[in-house]
Amino acid sequence: SEPTSPEREVLSIEGLDGGWRLACQAYPTTDCSVLLPAESMTASQRTQVDGLDVAVQPEPPVRAYEVDLWVPTGAGPGAYADSLLDALNRDQRLQCRAVDVEVLRSQSSLAGFREGRCQAAVRHDEVVAVGPPRSAQLGLAIDLGTTKIAGYLVDLSTGRRLSAKGVVNPQMTHGGDIISRIDRAAGSPAEGARLQKLAVGALNGLAVDLCEDAGSRTEEILEAVVVGNTAMHHLFLGLPVGQLAASPFVPVVSTALDVKARDVGLRIAPGAYVHLLPNIAGFVGGDHVAMLLATKVWQTDGPVLALDIGTNTEVSLVTDGEIRSVSCASGPAFEDYHMKHGARAVTGAIERVRIVGDEVWYQTIDGALPVGICGSGMVDVLAQLYLTGAVDESGRMNDGHPCVRTRQKRREFVLVSGEGGHGGLPIVLTQKDVRQLQLAKAAIRTGIQVLLEAGGCSEEGIKQVIVAGAFGSYIDMSSAVAIGMLPSIPLDRFRQVGNAAGAGARLALLSVSERAQAQAVASRVRYVALGTAPGFAQTFIQAGYLGRYRIVQGERRDIP
Repeated sequence: SEPTSPEREVLSIEGLDGGWRLACQAYPTTDCSVLLPAESMTASQRTQVDGLDVAVQPEPPVRAYEVDLWVPTGAGPGAYADSLLDALNRDQRLQCRAVDVEVLRSQSSLAGFREGRCQAAVRHDEVVAVGPPRSAQLGLAIDLGTTKIAGYLVDLSTGRRLSAKGVVNPQMTHGGDIISRIDRAAGSPAEGARLQKLAVGALNGLAVDLCEDAGSRTEEILEAVVVGNTAMHHLFLGLPVGQLAASPFVPVVSTALDVKARDVGLRIAPGAYVHLLPNIAGFVGGDHVAMLLATKVWQTDGPVLALDIGTNTEVSLVTDGEIRSVSCASGPAFEDYHMKHGARAVTGAIERVRIVGDEVWYQTIDGALPVGICGSGMVDVLAQLYLTGAVDESGRMNDGHPCVRTRQKRREFVLVSGEGGHGGLPIVLTQKDVRQLQLAKAAIRTGIQVLLEAGGCSEEGIKQVIVAGAFGSYIDMSSAVAIGMLPSIPLDRFRQVGNAAGAGARLALLSVSERAQAQAVASRVRYVALGTAPGFAQTFIQAGYLGRYRIVQGERRDIP
């Protein structure tokens, strides 16, 4: 488009001639490609770190011991490491056999040795860190999400959470969805290495920030736990991922792993380990195991549904002591992709919507001027359009509402008129947006229905629905039920638990018994492949409709 008056006022003639424009003023007049530089993807987002606070008796894999050493004088044979191992085994009745080589290489460890009294961190039969007496004993728990990363710094000796913080996953600049990243990593080893470094770099920065908040140092972090979906798990470890994008979607490894932190580039204590919880299947990973661990749903008789809603939604049904899980590709629409005015959960994103008569009421994050619609706002507006008749049960947008208009032969609902928001342009939900939301919510509802049928359960019999995840924490349950995304049961049966995966990661960090429990839970899960489930196609079609209904043998039955 031609330069506008505001552009001519702000930009010099030389700037305009050099190709500079204001993004809020210029618009394309023909088809084109737009490059988004990495720095534009780092806008501050609301990240979910709060969730369940499950108490556990600290039983960490790493324990710290203070010992008195004999210091080699040169008068006879001896070595610092030998003195340390002798003291630990003699005074603490341990069976330590080795000191990690990086501990031996560390000048700070050597200084600790020379004091004659030091604190040694022991993991099983290995010394992983040495420092002055009364050094902090810290642990790092990470929920490595596709879109966001949540980090927690914990005192291993007391179990107390010292600090918490969330950041955007920088891999977003190389693919907003997980399939794009898998394709990129599978097509080029260099790209896979780049994605791995981006994730680890974010974790290192997060560790520094968390320690600064707590007045500690990253070298005092003696153990880390990382949970994520199977693809993020593999990318973090630098494992092959191409097979995850092709049937039968088999992971390289499913059991829990312990790897040296330095082997993945994580800068914490010299000999520290990173523990990764087990995966269940190609798209149900350790983060879902962590969620099951934190919510303890596996201890219930059920029927209980547990959902972790995000870019990918994992659903588990617990009934009669059995656990069945399924994965649903739900994220693109709820994470702002393919939506005309979709937005991540940034300041100014519309997160709540109510329509009263001809008026549209909305709430934005931080009360700022509206810049777009985030996931919870999408669910709200779709529910409101359906409840007011602006959209029928098939998702067709009607002309009767005054906020519905037609532009270029396409209907759209105007949420914001354009004054003061979105660069002066209206914020709308288009007919195409409605179709994208229907696909996303149909994926979740189909996953739930497939599990109910596999477990021989009815919707009415569901005792509780636990909803976890950043997106799941903010959606209005009544809106989710109104559009048929979640079962039509009393709202008091729904329980939103925040970042339960992060809570599960902290449990695994603090307790070896919880780690063993996580492995036991994962081994009990029966994974159900959604695409090959009986009646999948018919169920998916019916689940795309809006409203409150039951699905029985592939048929939709409306609820008055």
